[in-house]
Amino acid sequence: MKVILLQDVEKIGKQYEVKEVAQGHAMNFLIPKGLVKPATEESLKWLAVQKEILRVKAEEDLKKAQALATSLDGQEIVITIKAGEEKQLFEAVSAQKIAEKLKENGFEVKKTQVILENPIKELGEFPVKIRFSHNLEAEIKVIVIEEKK
Repeated sequence: MKVILLQDVEKIGKQYEVKEVAQGHAMNFLIPKGLVKPATEESLKWLAVQKEILRVKAEEDLKKAQALATSLDGQEIVITIKAGEEKQLFEAVSAQKIAEKLKENGFEVKKTQVILENPIKELGEFPVKIRFSHNLEAEIKVIVIEEKK
């Protein structure tokens, strides 16, 4: 029986693929759970519309990510941290802190997009990569300075 997958189904396929499955499996398990719908002429037209919607959305997402990556590339952000007598930081600069600072500056970046091998634990300038969808990256400079007492 030909079916359209409404979501990813393990060992069968990905969302919006048309697959051939055993009729009993489709009727007794896949259709009642809402995982698939029969591949009728009408549902195949619906599938074409869904794929077009996804394509348009992916194009829009790519344009947004490109614009954000371009505007963010080369930016410098300054983070002030309390430091001890010998310039050791009282707290590390994490991806979360960098994402919050970028948000303050008007850039919508999630902490998971900030590529930081280890938190920054010293004063200075550090290059940090920001990874976006569609394999786009931007590099910013994070400047960690001591908070004045």
